[in-house]
This record gives sequence, structure tokens and C-alpha cells, in this order.
Amino acid sequence: MATITAENDQAALADSAVPEAVVVRFAGDSGDGMQLTGGQFTLSTALAGNDLSTFPDFPAEIRAPQGTLFGVSAFQINFGSSEITTAGDAPDVLVAMNPAALKVNVQALKPGGLIIADTGEFNKRNMEKAKYESSPFEDGSLAKWEVMAFDISALTLEAVKPFGLGNKEALRCKNMWTLGLSLWMFDRDRQPLIDWLNGKFAKNPVLAQANIAALNAGHAYGETAELAGPLKKLHLDPVPSAPGLYRTITGAEAVSLGLVAGAQLADLPMFFGGYPITPASAILHNLVKMKEFGVTTFQAEDEIAAICSAIGASYAGQLGVTSSSGPGIALKGEAMGLAIMTELPLVIVNSQRGGPSTGLPTKTEQSDLYQAIYGRNGDAPMPVIATRSPSDAFECAIEACRIATEYMTPVMLLTDGYIANASEPWKVPDPASFTPFPKTFLEETNNPDGKVLPFKRDEKGARPWIKPGTPGLMHRIGGIEKAIDTGNIDYSPAVHQSQTDARTDKVAGIAKGIPAQEVTLGEASGKLAVVGWGSTYGPIHQAVRRARRKGLDVHHIHVRHVWPMPTNFGELLAGYENVLVPEMNTGQFKTVLRDQYLIDAVPLNKVSGQPFAIAEIEAAIATFFDAVPGNEGGEVPVNEGQLPSPEAHND
Repeated sequence: MATITAENDQAALADSAVPEAVVVRFAGDSGDGMQLTGGQFTLSTALAGNDLSTFPDFPAEIRAPQGTLFGVSAFQINFGSSEITTAGDAPDVLVAMNPAALKVNVQALKPGGLIIADTGEFNKRNMEKAKYESSPFEDGSLAKWEVMAFDISALTLEAVKPFGLGNKEALRCKNMWTLGLSLWMFDRDRQPLIDWLNGKFAKNPVLAQANIAALNAGHAYGETAELAGPLKKLHLDPVPSAPGLYRTITGAEAVSLGLVAGAQLADLPMFFGGYPITPASAILHNLVKMKEFGVTTFQAEDEIAAICSAIGASYAGQLGVTSSSGPGIALKGEAMGLAIMTELPLVIVNSQRGGPSTGLPTKTEQSDLYQAIYGRNGDAPMPVIATRSPSDAFECAIEACRIATEYMTPVMLLTDGYIANASEPWKVPDPASFTPFPKTFLEETNNPDGKVLPFKRDEKGARPWIKPGTPGLMHRIGGIEKAIDTGNIDYSPAVHQSQTDARTDKVAGIAKGIPAQEVTLGEASGKLAVVGWGSTYGPIHQAVRRARRKGLDVHHIHVRHVWPMPTNFGELLAGYENVLVPEMNTGQFKTVLRDQYLIDAVPLNKVSGQPFAIAEIEAAIATFFDAVPGNEGGEVPVNEGQLPSPEAHND
């Protein structure tokens, strides 16, 4: 295989050498089943014991015209026998199902990489849709890559001919043909995929057998064609892993499981009120399947109804949860203030996407941090937690449940489109390893004179949780300012000042109950700390690892508790001469760090809807060591080759 390199930046390997990691991208029309193909290749990769990270990328349009540049869907997977933390900077292999897929994705391919293309789709009409003036296989435009172009469509039709399918239905099997070839290339077992197809089409055995035939035909093509050139079989050894039960998991799945686990650890039933929105909808889809764990799901008519129903459930004694993305979180803003004023536990999951307004529905960004920390009317403090990867989302969701119930406060959990849709191996934890935090309800009056005090605070600043209807504990809550302890309506100046301070102090005091901030990679002092939050973890970690291998004095710190931050964080940051903050926004966390710790944090911003590439952060690190003053930080230029960009046409 030509010019395949490992993610950990080993020297270029000879064709005969076995790489430590490979990046493959499947690309085709939205109707070609690229996400399904990538998902099943991911399953086979996980079963082979390789470490992996994936990145599904699909168009924002519900259904762009077939064969057009705007309708291209792609799925990238980075897998290997060493630690993998990102989906890879550039593919080693591009599987292009039509001209548009090739046009949009080819510039991302490494020089010398392999193109596998379906020539059956390269007719005049399809090439015109893709803005090709001539065949790319004949005009020399693909000269810097290895090309394996053959008629996958015709080979698929031949493979499924015995099953009597119509032409359109038969061609839907070509993603399985391509998957079969890919399984052969990387020495994967077909049987789990065959079992999956039999299960998926259990009610239509003919479709199951046709897809299995296409899968086997693609595998046999690689096995028997004796092709010359770059198409060779490659085996990557399993990554060394601790013993245990593993599965692949997406961020949305991990959040869902973590919420259920958190409710169980709090010994509470869970109510989820949500409204469909990309990329957050998958959380609702997953929780619907978990009713046996005391989960009630409700699809509301709008975002406001969704959060208000969750607040009502919390008032009634359940753990209220709601979820959305940036535009929906904006609509929930007033109700968040109500949850803060009534001091009820509530978990709000924000799967961030590009904004503002409708923005980039299927692209990733980290631009809701201001919204999470500050985005409500009045002084309305709310703890904020950010997950760094799909598997990390499980523990972060549990932590959000713990803080919400222990401190009687809404909590926002930040993920993003990349985390929600991406997948990686996850070692299923032992449930006994988590400390329960059961929540008790007030059952009798907390006042010597017999009158209940619904806003009498404990040592953490939390008020008691009282189920409505508890005998003798009738009480009033609401959105208007209320008197200390009694909860009676009272918006006098002194009371408002006191209650505002109490709510602020309660959230600030959460910092005492969270772990001290640790250095993710490196030491607690030095020339440069690269500080990140959320899904920038993977590229930052790899870039810092590469830079440290070169001898640079650089260190990685990744923050889970974004607000309030750990009590030792300021002292830790003071140990570094420089602080670089890569973010997929215009510098929001950088501003928070400057505000809280008066440090001159330097931003590195990217707002193209794409995750950071390792090389981009590595280049930014190098500027702190190049003896050229004033060139540190800045904005990452748009990389038209990194991910599909139909607007640029990649001319």
C-alpha cells in the first residue's frame, strides 16, 4: 500500500512495511449507504482488535440532488495497532462511489494514496454534475495518486443477478460489494457482517442474500483478481489492551448510557423531554430503548415545551433531562433561568454545531461556550461540563447527574457534532466502580416551628428537594424572587442581593467537590501549555506528543469542568510561560481564562465546521519555538482538502 503512515508520526514507511495506522474514507451520494458502510467497517475493525476513531460527514441538505457536489456523504475511519485519538488528518485510501464523491474528497488524500473508484458511475451526465470537463482517469489530474478504477456497478449487478432484483434495487447492494473488497484489503472477517445482514433483512431473505452475495463478490474480487499495483492485502495487529469487555460507542450512545447510569446512581427515575434537532436527536432515539431502567421519554412539540416538561418532572421528584443543539438551547434559555431560580436538578445536553441561527446543522463547532456559561437573562450561574471524546461522554453524563442532584441546580453537558456522531472503542466499566450518590427527599419539616422552609440551604448551599403532596410540606416555588428560607415572594433589594449571592456561591462552591486539574501530558510547568476542552482533545494530544518527541518543552492540559473550574487551575496555569488555547470558535475559552486568571492566553481558532487537524496544532506549537516574535496563535486557514467542501469544488 502506497505511502501509508502512522498517526504517531513515524517516518514514512516503505511499501513493504506494515504501518501502525491507516486512514480510509468512504464517499458517495447520500443514497449510497456510506454511513452504513463505514459503520459496518468500524464494527469489523473493532472485532479485529484495532484501536480506531471515526468521523461521519454528511450534507446539511435533507436530500440534495443525486450526483451533485452538495449531496456527497463521507465516512472516515482511522484504525491501527497503536493508540488512535483522532479520525486522521488525511486518508491513505479513498473509496469514491461516483464523480462528485471523487471531486469533493480527492484533495484530502495523501500524495501517493490509493483511489478506488466506480467507473460505472462516470458517465457524461454524472461528470457534468460534478463539474468535470473531462474524465479524471484520462486527463492526468489524478497523477499524484495510485488509482484502481473498475466498474463496481456492473460487478454488483452480476453478483446479485440470481436474486431477480430490479436494476435500482440491485445497485443499492454496491456498498456491500465495496465493503467486501475493503474487508479483504484489511484482512477482516466477513461472518459478523453476514450475521448482521441476516438480522437486518430477516423479514426479506432475498434482500439479505443479495447483499451477502455482493459482499462475498467484492471480497472474492480482491482475493482472485491478482491485481497489479497498489491493491494489496494488509493485516494490522490488534492494539495492546487491558483485559475486559469492549464495544464501539458513539458520543450520543455514551451520553444516553451515562444519563441512565447517573439516574440509577442517584436512585431516581429519569424523565427526558426533547425535540428533534441535528445532531442531538440520537440521544432521544437511544433513550427510547431504555424504558426498563425507569426512563420516560417525551418528544415535545417544541424546545420550550421539552425543557419545561423536564423541569416539571424534576419538581415531581424525578431527574429531569433535556437535550438540543445551539438553536434549541437558545429557545430553552428562559426556562433554564426558571430552573436556576427554582433550584431544581436538571441536566441539559448541548450537542454543539456550527452557528449562529441554523448555521451548519451537520458540521461541528465549539461556539456555544459563552451561551453555556453566560447565556441567560440576569445573574444565572450554571455549572458546565465538557466531554472530550465519545467514550468520555459516559462518565461526564454521570458527573452532570451527580452535580445536578447534590447541588440542586441545572447542569449543562457540552458535546458537539463530532463527538455525537463519531465512534471509538470503549471498555465497558464495572458498575461497582462508581460511587452511588442517592438523593433523599425532605419527608418532615426542617423548621422547629413546624412550617417548612423550602429554601433553607445545607452546607453545599443546596435547598431541600420536596415532592409535591408530601404531608405537611406544602410549599411554593416559581420564577419570581423569593424570600430567604421561606420561599415567599419577596423582591426587595436586600433579599434579591442575598439570594443572587447565594445562588452564585452555590455554583462556585462546586469547585471544592471536583477533582484538581491534572496535566494530561507533560509536566506542571514549562515554556508552553496547550489548553483545550471538548473534542479538541485528540488532535491536541497527538500534536503535543509529536512536539515532545522532538524535544520541545510543551504540555497538554484538558479541562472537563469548564464552569466552575478546578480550584488549582489558576496556580497550574501560572507555571507556564505561555498558554495556547485551540478552539473551534473565535476564542471563547481563551476569554474565560483571561477573565478568571488574568493570563495572556493565546487563541488558535478554527470555525470552518471541521475538527482540527493534528498538523495544524503542531504548526501552531512550533511558532512558540521559532524565535520569530509575535507570530503565535491566530486563525487556522480553511483547509479545503480536509473534509468535503462542495462549495470550493476542489478545482
